[in-house]
Amino acid sequence: GGVGKTTVAKAIFNKHHRNFDGASFLENVREKKLVDLQEQFLSDILKPAYIGVSCIDEGTKEIEQRLGNGRVLVVIDDLDSVEQIDALAIKPDSFGPGSRIIVTSRNKHLLKILNVDKICPLPSMSEREALELLSLHAFRKNYPHEEYVELSRKAVGYCGGLPLAIT
Repeated sequence: GGVGKTTVAKAIFNKHHRNFDGASFLENVREKKLVDLQEQFLSDILKPAYIGVSCIDEGTKEIEQRLGNGRVLVVIDDLDSVEQIDALAIKPDSFGPGSRIIVTSRNKHLLKILNVDKICPLPSMSEREALELLSLHAFRKNYPHEEYVELSRKAVGYCGGLPLAIT
């Protein structure tokens, strides 16, 4: 956690969501109830045509029936269970041609279950990048004040190059 998976996924979503018939960014999936996720997903894509679901099975059926032919962009952030995959009807052929599904997860095993096309691990930041990020937040410039360079290096080392910890 904290390496920047959500930030990268948001940047991709924000850049490309207008190129699809519908788009949904399901953030912090691990923390939400399945029916709530289904409701958000359907609502994001169907907009005013969406009515609502009352149970998980109904939601899964609605997703399969109503979104199966659309060209959609879906980001599922922080996936952590097979139940979430099933409830959101996420399979390689779930949606219409040209659709894209982006999944962030701390669990590589779930990505293998999904049979994803590509896994893109995010590397930790270099010391230079981490120092720059810390400096931007702490000093509002690209490099720390001279009297804080050593302390900044220690702080960055302690954070292990994780952007969330640094900010």
